[in-house]
Amino acid sequence: MTKLTETPWKRLSTTPIYRNRSLSLREDVVELPDGKTSTYGVVSCGDCVGVLPFVDRATVVLVRQFRYVSQRATWEMPTGGVHAGESFQEAAQRELAEEAGYQAGRLIHVSTYHTSKSVVDETAHLFLGYDLVSAPVSPDETEFITVRLFPFGVALEMVLSGEIVDSMTIVAVLHAARRG
Repeated sequence: MTKLTETPWKRLSTTPIYRNRSLSLREDVVELPDGKTSTYGVVSCGDCVGVLPFVDRATVVLVRQFRYVSQRATWEMPTGGVHAGESFQEAAQRELAEEAGYQAGRLIHVSTYHTSKSVVDETAHLFLGYDLVSAPVSPDETEFITVRLFPFGVALEMVLSGEIVDSMTIVAVLHAARRG
């Protein structure tokens, strides 16, 4: 039987492998709690944000875009990375404007979680957005987005049926449903 330990691993060395504006990959040599060493790959993406925007109590805005890695178009809430010097709220407002054409008069933080518990270092900060006002849409050069309003009950059913597969959207919709 394996003994559970909460002893942290010790990083002995790190070697950068690859970096672009969105992520980095490094290889670490670590010392395990039993004193043995191992090589561990880490993909670092940093912080990201998502906002589930409500145009009224019963209607949300979702965006549909093609996702290269999964090779499919998905319905999801506006999401994206946090730029240097930007607060999580500022990043959420920027993504909401860029992808959906709105600003939120009120943002409510509902969750912070790790999108992967193993080899990806990314932390998501999720918000519900209320009191929306129109803002100019200016998607990134790689984003080709369709914006659509959905009754919240339909969005919840899309999560429960597996039609919505984006973890950030799933977590935000379930938190919103729990809040009532």
